[in-house]
Amino acid sequence: MRRIVSAPSSTKNAHKARDPEMHQTKKGNQWYFGMKAHVGVDTRERIIHTVRATAANVHDSKVLPELLHGRERRVYGDSAYRGQRNKILERAKHARDFTNKRAYRNAPLTEADRASNRRRSAVRSYVEHAFGIIKGRFGFTKVRYRGIAKNLNRLNMLVALANIVICKKRLLRYARA
Repeated sequence: MRRIVSAPSSTKNAHKARDPEMHQTKKGNQWYFGMKAHVGVDTRERIIHTVRATAANVHDSKVLPELLHGRERRVYGDSAYRGQRNKILERAKHARDFTNKRAYRNAPLTEADRASNRRRSAVRSYVEHAFGIIKGRFGFTKVRYRGIAKNLNRLNMLVALANIVICKKRLLRYARA
């Protein structure tokens, strides 16, 4: 799953230029400038196991193989990951593809496909919870540094903290025992 993180588009700096590693992308009818944070989440434990950061203009399907660790049994994703079955099987031999089905202009989704997408989206919501913690609690709504590498370091730290927040109840149970 991915999330766009904004970067300042201002050119009021010493070099009179925007960050050269950040790019712009269009989501819906809105343009965004920044980077994308891609994460892989374990659906059973609900913790983030893989983190990648790219410029905002990189398509999500390019990062999919890097988000898989190889021991997955199921891979959930939105319709941007549709048609990546071969890449999934290369990386995780026993994984089944549970990406959402896509509607086309002359071929709308059937009611059964919509119900299937709803069930799959319920599992995918675990990723949204993790991003909610990272962006809401820890304030990672805008990048602070120039360059993707520095912001990826900050993202890795926030992911570790988010995993602690997600596992808080389990950790407290182990501490009491």
